[in-house]
Amino acid sequence: MDVTGEVFIGVDIGGTKVAAGLVNDHGEILYKTRNPMNANHGADEAVAAVCEAIDRTIRENPQAQIKAIGLSAPGSVDPHTGTVVMATNVPCWRNFALAPIIAKRYSLPTELHNDANAAGLAEAVWGNGAGYDCVFYATIGTGIGTAILFDRHLYLGRTGAAGEGGHMSINFDHRGPRCACGKPGCIEYLAAGPGIATRARRKLESSAGGEGERMIALVDGDVSKITGETVEQAWQAGDRLAAEVFEETADLIAIWLGNIVDFLEPDVIVMGGGVGNMLSNWYPRIREHLRSWSVNPRAGEIPLVQARYGPDSGIVGAAALVVHPGQYIMHVPTH
Repeated sequence: MDVTGEVFIGVDIGGTKVAAGLVNDHGEILYKTRNPMNANHGADEAVAAVCEAIDRTIRENPQAQIKAIGLSAPGSVDPHTGTVVMATNVPCWRNFALAPIIAKRYSLPTELHNDANAAGLAEAVWGNGAGYDCVFYATIGTGIGTAILFDRHLYLGRTGAAGEGGHMSINFDHRGPRCACGKPGCIEYLAAGPGIATRARRKLESSAGGEGERMIALVDGDVSKITGETVEQAWQAGDRLAAEVFEETADLIAIWLGNIVDFLEPDVIVMGGGVGNMLSNWYPRIREHLRSWSVNPRAGEIPLVQARYGPDSGIVGAAALVVHPGQYIMHVPTH
């Protein structure tokens, strides 16, 4: 059945796909669609992929009264000008004013924001961070993105770059490997999906025979194909080496969150993303170890909860940007 009434389009842009949906002012997804995205070709082709998702959403819901369009994109964005500054996953857009293009094409108010900030906003307004004054949101997948919210308002900092919690260094070793950002010991490098896979491969290379058999079987003996998902599947099947990798990951997250608590002391920590969901089984361990990595004697009281919206967080987050335009942004840079 067609969607009717006032709704908002949320568009979640990634390096390989564009997902779009209709969201009402209660944070409910009423419709969603997705199509491929080739971010390695020209900028215009990538814009066409975004428009394809928006066009289908409008075409298949002719009775919907669309009020505005929200866009969430990876990497560095300037929400004040609606510009994608730089996104590793979307290399065809650099200093690219995406929001004005979409606004002009559809004659609708349009906002653009970083995907982690948008997802964090959705959780703070409608999700499992709702009702808390200070929310720290983390999405852990291929990378780690974070957002800081006070009273349902995103805190962006002076230039809009605040909240890059995934690039906090917790293992400062100039001799060790570096994160893609150039810094050593970032939590993203250590605990996101590729970091989990790297540590699993190293354990297999140095382990005695017979350990990690389930992981090896899942990739038909080609250890180079191990991913974070492989490690999770092996752990679910009882692989002890995979369990060790997740224990290490949980401990790394606890160290990181201990720093977050000492600096910010949020009322709640909301964790999303593919790896974040995998780690939900390890939340008790993270909570237990968090006390050892924070000087705050009440650190253990802070709830650590799974995100409500899961893979739809980008769609709902993008829509949240435009449900009450300007209301949820604490500081928009004006340069």
